[in-house]
Amino acid sequence: MTATDYRAAVIQGLQGLAAFLEANPAVPVPRHDVTFLYFPTRGTDAEMIAEIDRIATLLGVTPDPSDTAYGHHKARLAFGPVAYEALAILAARRAQHQADASYSGCVIPEAADAA
Repeated sequence: MTATDYRAAVIQGLQGLAAFLEANPAVPVPRHDVTFLYFPTRGTDAEMIAEIDRIATLLGVTPDPSDTAYGHHKARLAFGPVAYEALAILAARRAQHQADASYSGCVIPEAADAA
C-alpha cells in the first residue's frame, strides 16, 4: 500500500467511525479527549523539531514552548474533544526514560496481607 493509499484509508476509516457513532447513539464514546497522534521519524533533535515546526505551520498553530521542559516538542490542533497532535520526544527525554525503565523488574514489592 502506498503512502497515498494509506492516507486515504485512514481518512475513510475516520469518516466511517464518525458515521457509525452518529448512527448508533447507544454505543458509548470515550469520556476523555481523543488524540490522533503522529510521531516523526526518529532523527536528531533538530530534524525532529524541524518536522514538528513544519507540521505546526500546516496546522496553523505554534508549538507550545512549555512542553520543552518535559523533553517534548509538539503541535496540536483541537476540534472540540478530538485533536491531531504531532509529537517529537527529544533525545534527553528518551535517554531518561530508558534509564528509568532499566530498573524494571528489579524492585519487587512485598505481597500485601490479604487479611
